[in-house]
Amino acid sequence: MAEGLAPLGAWGADPEVAEGEAGDLEGGENSHLMTLNRSNPVETKMRRNTELTIALAGNPNAGKTTVFNRLTGSRQHTGNWPGKTIERKSGRYKHAGMWIEVVDLPGTYSLAAYSEEEIVARDFLLEGQADVVVVVVDASNLERNLYLVVQILELQLPVLVALNMTDMAETIGFEINTDDLSDGLGGVPVIRMVAARGKGIDELKEAILLYAEQQAKERTLDPII
Repeated sequence: MAEGLAPLGAWGADPEVAEGEAGDLEGGENSHLMTLNRSNPVETKMRRNTELTIALAGNPNAGKTTVFNRLTGSRQHTGNWPGKTIERKSGRYKHAGMWIEVVDLPGTYSLAAYSEEEIVARDFLLEGQADVVVVVVDASNLERNLYLVVQILELQLPVLVALNMTDMAETIGFEINTDDLSDGLGGVPVIRMVAARGKGIDELKEAILLYAEQQAKERTLDPII
């Protein structure tokens, strides 16, 4: 188990994903715009019976669902988001001895909160339930996809960029330097992927663990207001 995350996994090597999260998104919509409260990460893991939680965000058709399926395989659960008709998908996978929960947020172009999908994605992110937010980006349509990345970064959340469809980008003549892209986004990790063929999935799993370990060392338990 990774050193920085050891305390979070002390209650079992093979926990089941907890039920009863229907109330996670309850609360006043306007209050979320003004306050970002992060739960005590240890208490959150005890409640959810998992060691690490990541959120998958991204534009529609960026390959987010493919990444989700590649990560979780058959370990998936579906239902509806509390008070919404939108389907909620979550799942989990095991990496380096740790169970990691994946919450697939609705595909959205922004967090402007005009549509039901945007409200669901924004509220989940604002509640700070994810240890890492993985934003799946279509490398062949980089500029439009980076708009959502920047919005999530403005929430001061730990972001990792999954640069998907890099094969399509290369086909149309786009050459993307991931180091330069990372620097331009303030140093966030950027992982090259072709999720449809399984390329980059193992690298993504490792990057998530390392980044979460880094964030755990820096995170305080006091709410950020």
